[in-house]
Amino acid sequence: MTIALPKPTRNWDPVVKLTHWSIVAALLANGVFTEGGSWPHIWVGYALAGMLALRLLWGIVGPREARFSAFPPSLRRAMAHIREIRAGQVHEQPSHNPLGALMVYTIWATLGLVIASGIAMAGLPPKAATYPDHAVEQAASPDEDEREGEESPLAETHETAVNLLYVLIVLHLGGVMFETRRSGRGLVLAMLPGRR
Repeated sequence: MTIALPKPTRNWDPVVKLTHWSIVAALLANGVFTEGGSWPHIWVGYALAGMLALRLLWGIVGPREARFSAFPPSLRRAMAHIREIRAGQVHEQPSHNPLGALMVYTIWATLGLVIASGIAMAGLPPKAATYPDHAVEQAASPDEDEREGEESPLAETHETAVNLLYVLIVLHLGGVMFETRRSGRGLVLAMLPGRR
């Protein structure tokens, strides 16, 4: 009689967990709790930029499974992974599977666009620190174009990128749940803080 042992849960290192959950918290804060254009919204955006920069740096100097080389973006490998899913095959992955890798890079690129367009509208941190009410006044007193229902191209880019990011997050969560069920690995548990 063979006893099926539970598959070991992959665990991410503390920097990956810190950046992941900090980005989640920043997106939640700016999506739900802060008003667009307000100084808290802007400063949360700067914190988001710092966390993304740390994660990208960690992709170069971090442990093997956190490095970009562990999950290079590849459409060919993603298509092969889809064929494996259809065939019911499950293979061990040292990091993200090929579909997950494409999703991660797409989320990072979209985050980069959100951050860049936000900074282009708000200015660099010293400006926001010197004039913290400037952004709040802009949000409370739209210019004539905005009064007519038009947004600046930067504001439209920012809003579109944010909305795309929300769609990607939903797809990411769906992919994690699907892969957890398919592979029998605790992918969500692997990202929880405090787990070793």
